[in-house]
Amino acid sequence: MPVSAPSSADPAEKTARSGVAHTPDSAYAWFRLLISLLIMTIGNAGMWVIPVVLPVVQAEFHIGRADAALPYTLMMIGFGLGGVLMGRLSDRFGLFRPLLGASLAIGAGFCLAALSQDITGFALAHGVLIGLVGCAVTFAPLMADTSLWFARRRGIAVAVCASGNYLAGAVWPPVMEHFIATAGWRATYLGVGLFCTCSMGLLAFLMRQAPPGVAAEAGTANPGNLRERPFDLSPNTATAALCVAGLSCCVAMAMPQVHIVAYCTDLGFGAARGAQMLSIMLACGIVSRLVSGALSDRIGGIRTLVLGSALQCTALFLFLPFDGLVPLYIVSAMFGLFQGGIVPSYALVVRENFSPRQIGVRVGTVIMFTMLGMALGGWMSGKVFDLTGSYHAAFLNGIAWNLLNLLIAVTLLLRLRRKNLESDPG
Repeated sequence: MPVSAPSSADPAEKTARSGVAHTPDSAYAWFRLLISLLIMTIGNAGMWVIPVVLPVVQAEFHIGRADAALPYTLMMIGFGLGGVLMGRLSDRFGLFRPLLGASLAIGAGFCLAALSQDITGFALAHGVLIGLVGCAVTFAPLMADTSLWFARRRGIAVAVCASGNYLAGAVWPPVMEHFIATAGWRATYLGVGLFCTCSMGLLAFLMRQAPPGVAAEAGTANPGNLRERPFDLSPNTATAALCVAGLSCCVAMAMPQVHIVAYCTDLGFGAARGAQMLSIMLACGIVSRLVSGALSDRIGGIRTLVLGSALQCTALFLFLPFDGLVPLYIVSAMFGLFQGGIVPSYALVVRENFSPRQIGVRVGTVIMFTMLGMALGGWMSGKVFDLTGSYHAAFLNGIAWNLLNLLIAVTLLLRLRRKNLESDPG
């Protein structure tokens, strides 16, 4: 394929002109990972504030539970679609410009949401500004960028980066619950928007260095001939299978994460208890992501995915018989410990089994479907509740989707093992 001369916006050309070229696994790579973690923690606020504000918005706008979950659904759709779009922009211009734009979009989104007078304006602010243009830059593009900066410790590095998403989930719900109770949700939204714009804008200036190319890594994991047909499938078919797996696991994952606050409110425990459970769930998810990342460096991404899927399904089953306050705290913590490493595993599966030249677009596409799964799961769980008046039915729906994910993951693992045996019969 002919390669055109790089434009003036080409990150590689900028690096060459600057005379600075850092290598994978260098001290700068770890410093950059820390900055990525901070940016993801701040930028992912939009994902985790909605579960906390959901009961208040539902009461103020006089709407049903499914309609109250609509902002989360639109935000996650924008989050997923924007991951592919912003990934392409990051490939062309580097991360600095998209991150700077995201800081402005997130701030504007929170402010417009605070001024909205109905659920439509509130939902659009989350879907377009906070999700599509803002948060989308702070997930898949950051994970893809991190994977390019590491070779020996890629699994743990991607896991650390992805932990910013759950660190945001551990930090933002109790902060939001406190300020909503003391200052009201509109004033809280204005303050969060101002904070995100200022802090992310400053951190973006530390991300101007272009990542090293993929050429140094071509052939360090799997031989090229194995990557031409990942899992003994065409690349597009394998990608489609991972997309369905990502969608289904996150439909299941969204049930407790989106509705735990409302669930606790319905049980009479109050929103504050639900916010604490969500915070514990996501704090445990950070531990899960780090452990899963270290484990994936030993057993590979696809085996880590199978393990995480099986454990998540187990935790979902435990929500059915236990609805007391203390048991819910325990099961929420278990759910976080079991499922936190699933989404980063997809980035590693793509990295290990596809051509390095296809990593950006395929990681972005698979992660997009995980976000769509979160969006669908948040809305679907609310709809099942509205139809049945029971969250038990919503949990059963999540379990069914989880079993579909586990089936796909196990099938891909078996195909990979058979392929490896055929290529190396000795």
